[in-house]
Amino acid sequence: MEMQRGVVGDLSRLPALAEAAAKHGLVEALARLLRAARSAGLGVVHCTAAFRADRAGSHRNVPMLERLLEDPDHMLTGSPQVEILQELGPAAGDRISQRFHGVSPFTHTDLEATLRTMGTRTIVATGVSLNVGVLGLAIEAVNHGYHVVIPKECVVGVPLDYGEQMLHRSLSVIATLCSSDDLIAAWQPGSSR
Repeated sequence: MEMQRGVVGDLSRLPALAEAAAKHGLVEALARLLRAARSAGLGVVHCTAAFRADRAGSHRNVPMLERLLEDPDHMLTGSPQVEILQELGPAAGDRISQRFHGVSPFTHTDLEATLRTMGTRTIVATGVSLNVGVLGLAIEAVNHGYHVVIPKECVVGVPLDYGEQMLHRSLSVIATLCSSDDLIAAWQPGSSR
């Protein structure tokens, strides 16, 4: 979820989130998890955010988005800001689901159709942020009938301690929390997990 240069990377306009991701070691942990998922033959979908230059399809109904949309060049589709962090892909076979509105990835995007054609029943939710995006992704996924798993090293919120509270007080009631090591072990050939 939104592991993009303009969100947590070198072109971020959200410095607190980018700093939290760096301090948490998010990119390294997620790169390791993605390598294991791809090696196990599992599908990877990058959920990205972008805006059209004319802002068509983007609502100004969220204070955070309103502030970001003040810059007419922020996160324009096709710009370096919307690129996925190089350490994370996209790799051959990865899919990208881009949205131009809202704060979570299911509504009015191709994500649901993509997941269904992949035969997905469980979503491993990763990325940013636990405050909004990952929370929205998890809630929407459950509402669409998916199981949700969240590897704790592969998500972050701001401040970091609030992200931890989101995991344990809110997300733990709708998703299975685990370590990335647990997932990687479960994806190994012959694993009984």
